[in-house]
Amino acid sequence: MDFKDQIKQISDRVIKLKEQVLTEEATKNAFIMPFLQSLGYDVFNPIEVMPEYITDIGTKKGEKIDYAIFRDGKPTILIECKHWEQNLSIHDGQLLRYFHVSKARFGILTNGIVYRFYSDLVAPNKMDEKPFLEFNITEIKDNQIEELKKFHKSYYDVDSIINTASELKFTIELKNILTQELSNPSPEFVKHFAKQVYPSVITAKILEQFTNLTKKSVQQYISDLITDRLKSALTIEKEADKEANAVLAIEAPTEAASKVVTTEEEIEAFMIVKSILRQKVLASRICYRDAQSYFAILLDDNNRKSICRLYLHGNKNLIGIIDEQKKEVKHELVSLDDIYKFSDALLRTIEGFEK
Repeated sequence: MDFKDQIKQISDRVIKLKEQVLTEEATKNAFIMPFLQSLGYDVFNPIEVMPEYITDIGTKKGEKIDYAIFRDGKPTILIECKHWEQNLSIHDGQLLRYFHVSKARFGILTNGIVYRFYSDLVAPNKMDEKPFLEFNITEIKDNQIEELKKFHKSYYDVDSIINTASELKFTIELKNILTQELSNPSPEFVKHFAKQVYPSVITAKILEQFTNLTKKSVQQYISDLITDRLKSALTIEKEADKEANAVLAIEAPTEAASKVVTTEEEIEAFMIVKSILRQKVLASRICYRDAQSYFAILLDDNNRKSICRLYLHGNKNLIGIIDEQKKEVKHELVSLDDIYKFSDALLRTIEGFEK
């Protein structure tokens, strides 16, 4: 299972279990520890992940943070955890105090659903007031998963993360400002545009008028943008349908569908293909459709995502694999075990669909 699938699996777990998670400790065990494991860390190895890490703050001795991730014997990421119903905004000061007395470069504040990543981008050794990365794991986007992947044990590089974190932080802040301005434009925002189209002085009455016009213009622009994107997507979809129908059209059965019999041999072959493809995709996404002339294996039960076809007729068994040009290339099978010889080709077909 790849990293993206692991995160999606945790997302599903949170949605399913959160109402039964009643304490902060349960939040850690059910949500946060699996999250740290998905990042490649051994949560049961205190040399790697130290629970209840002691960080003395001034005269306060024995202060503890929930987890510290160590690399080369030094704390590099501090993690402060709260119950999933807690509002994180009232707890960021606590993480700030721990961060100040530690040599860690990153701090994470989380309630198992919302994750906020902090560093010292503004002033050295002083945690920034605003996170450079924040996401809700139940609504996490692909671009956020790519940023999160940088914290995986296998890819972790402090300098690389710091170099991109600053840009990411300011991008997030600018997006928030734009969101606010587009939904409720400020006078300065309205004046910026009004001055470019209105030839006279911007009075209070004119400003009020242009505030409404600005809102309406923004809404129309977004609506037009969405419409254009939908038209473009539909055009691409139609072209894909034409190509798929030309190359991978399903053969019309010559007899009633009720005469199609799925054999044990076909099911066994399907399970072999499924076991190969589980390296790349969830097993539930691998489906089959049986016809009289062949046995088709598909991704997401989608005709345009045909992975291979099996021709198991007893006298001469074949497997037809769909190549990068969407052409079917047939190979003879002496036994069903020969399917394993084509593992790389099957995986390449899946990778092509996933791209």
